[in-house]
Amino acid sequence: MEKIAIISDIHGNKTALEAVLEDIHKRGVERIFCLGDLVGKGPQGSACIALVKSTCEKVIRGNWDVFIQEPQESAFLNWYQNQLTAEDNAYLASLPFSIDLEMNNQLIRCFHASPRSVFERISPGYHPEEKCLTLFENSEKTTAADPSKQPDIVFYGDIHTTMLTTYEIGILCNVGSVGNSLDLTSASYVILDGSYGTNAIEFIRVTYDRKAELAIAKEMEMPGYEQYYNELMFAKYRGRTS
Repeated sequence: MEKIAIISDIHGNKTALEAVLEDIHKRGVERIFCLGDLVGKGPQGSACIALVKSTCEKVIRGNWDVFIQEPQESAFLNWYQNQLTAEDNAYLASLPFSIDLEMNNQLIRCFHASPRSVFERISPGYHPEEKCLTLFENSEKTTAADPSKQPDIVFYGDIHTTMLTTYEIGILCNVGSVGNSLDLTSASYVILDGSYGTNAIEFIRVTYDRKAELAIAKEMEMPGYEQYYNELMFAKYRGRTS
């Protein structure tokens, strides 16, 4: 059948995105899906949008891709908004909510955070199993050809932490983050391989020049530099209190 690279949560980190795209190319994978959050946190949102547009077959929207287009009173968010062109904003506004595809007689679904909202954060290990199982549900925002059928495999992003869990109803996989990884400091993505009649999932980690990325952020006088530094160098989430 085929192989598909699934990336997510680039967050304006062009250095990491370029390293991941190079790794995908070296592995001979031609199809790339992106699960959103192209912008924010990192300094080069517009350049990342351009790269994603030119390399990814399918792209869906994330929470940053939505609220970055709304009027903001925050000087922090205004800085990121000012990095984007009218064309960038039009592209982000055009992105669909989810991706459905059939591979080896299984329904595979991709979304950013949950089947209901790009702002609903669900994390196995933090939320109970019954909450995690809702990630397999259909909603008004998902686009299943047969609404009576739920996905066999779900891929999502948002939490910036790689994860694979098998339930009775299917497999749940978080692909982690390209540009703002919070489990390890290397960039992460997944390869879905349907070549041998089954759907195999492989996690890939890619090292990149984090110091070079931070130098770009500093030169551009990006707000939140210290938080970005801690996330890239130590995988320490800026919202974590301990």
